[in-house]
Amino acid sequence: MKYLAALMFCFCTQALAGPKLYVFDCGLLNLESLELFGIAPDESSVRQMFVPCYLIEHEKGLLLWDGGLPRAVAEAEGPVSIDGGSMVYDHWIVDQLADMGLTPGDIDYMAFSHLHFDHAGAANSFLESNVLMQKTEWDAAFGEEIEFMDTSLFDGLKKADVTFIEGDHDVFGDGSVMLIYAPGHTAGHQVLLVTLANMGQILLSGDLYHTRANRSLRRVPTFNVDPAQTLVSMNKVEALLAATGATLWIEHDKALADSLEKAPHFYD
Repeated sequence: MKYLAALMFCFCTQALAGPKLYVFDCGLLNLESLELFGIAPDESSVRQMFVPCYLIEHEKGLLLWDGGLPRAVAEAEGPVSIDGGSMVYDHWIVDQLADMGLTPGDIDYMAFSHLHFDHAGAANSFLESNVLMQKTEWDAAFGEEIEFMDTSLFDGLKKADVTFIEGDHDVFGDGSVMLIYAPGHTAGHQVLLVTLANMGQILLSGDLYHTRANRSLRRVPTFNVDPAQTLVSMNKVEALLAATGATLWIEHDKALADSLEKAPHFYD
């Protein structure tokens, strides 16, 4: 409760400059079922998962949150097969940023909800950015082999300017963009809470929840590294949502994504 009180105090007392939040289409996963995610076939009709990237524009810099599917998927001719489905990607995130006049070198900060292949696909393109990384995620990713992590997608980060964090982190120092530690899906999984002047607070879920059914049924994917810790993180995030009134955006929710304007449109 002390954590929530302090966080709410920060939001209420800081004169926020008003970040802008941009949404990018960074791929699509077509799935035969959701059983890998703990959801039985008759519990949800969802068979597609949106893969997003987000850019937060703050007066103190630019933060890219999550890196989407790998570039090779965007360069493939047609869908790329995976176990239990396929993936497609129309326009690589680096090219989407270029359409806005931005290069990877313009991105001041890079952060990932976690390092699974569908969130870290462009990691090696942002080696000039200050990478904000949970120490537990880094240690696990470069430790023993982990399912759905491809170190070749992010091993270049060893040469980058990496700021290791342990727990929650205020990116710009004014409470408007907060990394919230929510481990369990992976060892260093985190979510992102963004405070916008007009829309209010938006919480980007990472993979704390993959679908609305995962949230309503409190179901944990079969491949989470720590199912019990995942439930603890769910409790933490739900308490934060209740205390702040923030709106949860489940990142892989295609129905939600279809309702959102994509970059260069922004939310503020």
